[in-house]
Amino acid sequence: METDLGNRRALGLWLAHLRRTPLLIFLILYTVATGGPFLWVAAMSLRTTPEIFDNPYALPIPAHWGKFIDAWTVSKYGTYFWNSLIVVGGAVILLTIIGSMAAHCLARYRFRGNRAVRIAILSGMILPPQLLILSLFQILLQFGLYNSLPGVIIAYVSTQLAMTVYILEGFFAQLPQDLFDAARMDGYSEFQIFWRITLPIGMPAVFTTITLNFIILWNEFLYAIVLLTDDDKRTLPLGIMHFMGAHQLDVGMIATGLMISIAPVILIYAFFSDILIKGMTAGAVR
Repeated sequence: METDLGNRRALGLWLAHLRRTPLLIFLILYTVATGGPFLWVAAMSLRTTPEIFDNPYALPIPAHWGKFIDAWTVSKYGTYFWNSLIVVGGAVILLTIIGSMAAHCLARYRFRGNRAVRIAILSGMILPPQLLILSLFQILLQFGLYNSLPGVIIAYVSTQLAMTVYILEGFFAQLPQDLFDAARMDGYSEFQIFWRITLPIGMPAVFTTITLNFIILWNEFLYAIVLLTDDDKRTLPLGIMHFMGAHQLDVGMIATGLMISIAPVILIYAFFSDILIKGMTAGAVR
């Protein structure tokens, strides 16, 4: 009797492992397909171009760490990096402040035209960026902001505001109304309610939008290439494209520049992926 029970358990475990096998195979193939190119570029970033041409898939032995210094100084990747940091940092700060305030108003207050305002804001998620680039170009040119970092910041805020409001409004709408009623009874103003109640409680969703906006805007290319022309104002994606056009055969230095561009995104996602997932799922159910 005990032997039959043990055999059934063993058979059940074997069947469970068998059912998971296709999923495991898919995960392995997906990991190789997505992580393989990154590891290859990382290896090439530590090798010289002649070494890469001699054997493209060899390990970086010896590793040329000095290439990162040369890329940062001689190849002007340092300038491009700081331009990207200024543009993306400024846009993320404005998106967080404006988006959280707009989401708080849409989630907590009912006023005439509430639905129309919500539709108008969220319609920005429907329009493709190619349709907006011409109008943004004309507006920035009219106000003297074309070919300037503040102009790119304004363009980034206008394109990412809809997604920011959408995520935050879904989370803020779940907050209990009793919290806000109690705050009003304690004499809080509407502005104080936002800063002392909505924003602290909604930090998981706020941090999610910060991370998403940073990753998306750090890699943004279309608006930057249209709105920036001077070399000293280029962001990292534009700098890499310019370097590839001028040094098509310097594969090693191109790979080094790509690693400089990729590193911040990899670090942010590696350290804050759990918070990002929690914030995305927190506003999923209303």
